[in-house]
Amino acid sequence: MAAPGNTAPGTALHKIGVDKLRGVGPMLAEKLHKLGLFTVQDLLFHLPLRYIDRTKITAIGGVQPLTEVVIEGEVRGSDIVFGRRRSLVCRVQDHSGLITLRFFHFNHAQQQSLQAGSKIRCFGEVRRGKSGLEMYHPEYQLLNQAQPPALAETLTPIYPATEGVTQQRIRDLCGQALTLLQRHGIEDWLPAGLAASNPHQNNYALVDALHLLHNPPPGTALNLLAEGEHPAQQRLACEELIAHHLSLLRLRQKIQSQGAPALPANPKASARFLEQLPFSLTAAQQRVVNEISADISQPIPMLRLVQGDVGSGKTVVAALAAVQAIANGMQAALMAPTEILAEQHRVSFEAWLAPLGIRIAWLTGKLKGKGREVQLAAIADGSAQIVIGTHALFQEGVVFNNLGLTIIDEQHRFGVHQRLALRKKGAITEDGDDSQQSTPHQLIMTATPIPRTLAMSAYADLDCSVIDELPPGRKPIETVVLNELRRNDVLERVRASCREGRQAYWVCTLIEESDVLEAQAAEATAQELQLLLSELSIGLIHGRLKPKEKVQIMEAFKAGEINLLVATTVIEVGVDVPNASLMIIENAERLGLSQLHQLRGRVGRGTQSSHCVLLYSAPLSANGGARLKIMRETNDGFKIAEKDLEIRGPGEVLGTRQTGDMQLRIADLQRDAHLLPEVKRMAFGLLQDYPDNVDPLVARWLGHSEQYGQA
Repeated sequence: MAAPGNTAPGTALHKIGVDKLRGVGPMLAEKLHKLGLFTVQDLLFHLPLRYIDRTKITAIGGVQPLTEVVIEGEVRGSDIVFGRRRSLVCRVQDHSGLITLRFFHFNHAQQQSLQAGSKIRCFGEVRRGKSGLEMYHPEYQLLNQAQPPALAETLTPIYPATEGVTQQRIRDLCGQALTLLQRHGIEDWLPAGLAASNPHQNNYALVDALHLLHNPPPGTALNLLAEGEHPAQQRLACEELIAHHLSLLRLRQKIQSQGAPALPANPKASARFLEQLPFSLTAAQQRVVNEISADISQPIPMLRLVQGDVGSGKTVVAALAAVQAIANGMQAALMAPTEILAEQHRVSFEAWLAPLGIRIAWLTGKLKGKGREVQLAAIADGSAQIVIGTHALFQEGVVFNNLGLTIIDEQHRFGVHQRLALRKKGAITEDGDDSQQSTPHQLIMTATPIPRTLAMSAYADLDCSVIDELPPGRKPIETVVLNELRRNDVLERVRASCREGRQAYWVCTLIEESDVLEAQAAEATAQELQLLLSELSIGLIHGRLKPKEKVQIMEAFKAGEINLLVATTVIEVGVDVPNASLMIIENAERLGLSQLHQLRGRVGRGTQSSHCVLLYSAPLSANGGARLKIMRETNDGFKIAEKDLEIRGPGEVLGTRQTGDMQLRIADLQRDAHLLPEVKRMAFGLLQDYPDNVDPLVARWLGHSEQYGQA
């Protein structure tokens, strides 16, 4: 196997495979590939998770529990102890104190070597044990007094690893990579002129940052390294965020280079639509409508994200966009994540658009046989001008006649590939020339406010609009947090509210995500409430019901025939019953902030005062308590989203399906939010002034996983 020294001078490190390193055969190379390590450059950017300090010896008398230390001393005694598990117990002493070493796995040779009088150096974590301070299975070496081994000269890195690849092996390979870095150097794709105004760029050259992070010298601030705030880490975090940002900007360029049908505004069609609405648009809705209208008037694909808090009226904005597409002879498609939400959209769109003579097709996975065939035919021949449905819209057998606009609701529920597949349904190739391919405009909606920092990074390919105003007459929802022990008080509150002619929701939650168990829990709750509130009409809705049954129950609830609706979290989005003014959420501590906010948004849709009761079971965890407190304090979805980000972190807030393959190696969207304005500026500067640097920079950080967020 070739040693690192056998590479030709000037060889680019991203072209040297890991199999060229000393000690790497086919089996190890395959394991390294699983870690995403294909080249020497990949190893250099495979950065440690944390560090341990083996550069100094700590006196035994000065060690503290739950710290990792190096100690030296003499074995004063060694015994095999029989308890629940057989263990080898050694007592080691230096000039300052005594500590116990405990080994549960040992052999005869170890037992012989650790006899009284042996001199030993150990490294491990100190814990409190039966005999005072102890180390379990420390790493150790016997000392030759004539020539004791040298201590480590740098902090010891702990790397992300996988089965069959030890820390020692990765350290050796990274050491070889650093030797090659010293010999060949590495291209810095962030030009000095571009970085001049960024203080995080000035402290470290790329080579110096990499050397420090793989081998931090003694005295390097471990607390800064642990928090990811060392200037060398910030230098690389900035570069990584720029690479992600560039991949999204380049994706946007790629999509927009395909062109789209220009759908100019049609004031007459829009006016007819607005005239028959039973309400007027808010100023915020009108602003977003204008932004969308201007976008789809252009022969460039619209890529717009509309954020609006629950109840802000995103659906009517989407309907106006669809009217503009239809007025230009094109079809529009609206995809929702659940049948109940898709059905809500269908009801709203039919009420608004049927008077205008617009035909709506309906497609879900459960629609079969003749009914499905009829809908597919109407979609294919263009007689259906709007198609509403679930993920069934992008299945293979669905052929659109001339799709000009796709609308994705609650987009974080869909995977990247599903959104991409729906856009491809509308790809139009003119005269058989692939270079003339046209793609539909895309409108993405969410009622889950996305914190600004996440929107800037995870949605850099999208223009963002915010509907930041609720319709007039809406009152804030008063939220109370009560212990489950006060359930009887809550029942009386429900009874009183329903007697006054109002309606209520009772939401059941389970830890297990199982339709069957959730349905059983909801059924049991409905039966119990029917006994306790026998004078009320109680309905039940859950994910196991047939679509037709769900629709019938929701229609009965809307019509006021049901006083209290017992439901699982299927009612989280899209349900609109203005007379429902009270919501009870059981075991509210089990739900995330975003879901609690969505559920609470089912009330407060009329003009009367609305209330939400969050029932919890004690004891509350710190996070559970923090979530319920913020719900009680505010109705502002963006404040809630920021708090959610603080509590759960960006990965969970965005959801793995939403981020696709977005895996940050060193950057942290929350910690490094202060870098984002500079990241945007530098990414734009690279695209404009240094376009040749973009591909290698993106490849360095994203490798083969560049296609996240791409729909």
